[in-house]
Order: sequence, then C-alpha cells, then structure tokens
Amino acid sequence: MSVDVKYTTKATATGGRDGAAKTADGSFEVRLATPKELGGGGGPGNNPEQLFAAGYSACFLGALKFVASQDKDGVKIPDDATVTATVGIGPRSAGGFGITADLEVSLPGIEHAKAVALVE
Repeated sequence: MSVDVKYTTKATATGGRDGAAKTADGSFEVRLATPKELGGGGGPGNNPEQLFAAGYSACFLGALKFVASQDKDGVKIPDDATVTATVGIGPRSAGGFGITADLEVSLPGIEHAKAVALVE
C-alpha cells in the first residue's frame, strides 16, 4: 500500500536512554532518562515510552476527529474528548524486549455505540 505523504518530520536522539532527542526544526527538544524500573537512575527527563504514549494518544485523537468529520451522521468530537495511552516495556519470554500499548478513549456526549464505531 502506497502512502501519499502530506507531512514529514525528523527527530534525532543522541546518547541513548540517558541522552537527548530533538526535532530537526528545533521546535522540540527533550532530555532523556532511564526509569528506575529499567535499571536507570530515574532522574529528570523523559523516556521513549512516555514520548511514544504522548504521540500515540495525540495521533489517535487526531484520527478520531478526521473519521468523525467523514461520518454521515455529522458527529463532532467534543473539545473535552481524551485518549490516554498506556505503554509498557519489558523482556519477552522468547528473548529481547517487547512493547505493549493500550488506549483508553473518552468521548463525552457521544452515544456509546457511535463512539465504539468511530474508534473501531
């Protein structure tokens, strides 16, 4: 499946989990820190899983707004709608590491069946 790309961004990380990351345009820069649960010091900074959770939840909410805009019933995603991403990381039984991601969607004022249809 080909993609008609409308927007491209670029970010670079240095120093691994205890380094930094920033976008090429300089609009975003973050200090990285390994959480204690993964053997790090848990110092100031964010970790890649937090950044992934923030990006995934924001992207999913944006996609929901687009899907709703195409809906024949004219449903509008309310301003107080939220998507919360829970991201986990840990060792896999087969070796290496795996990532889990769960989304919790809140669409106040939208009938449950309609909300489920939009999310799916």
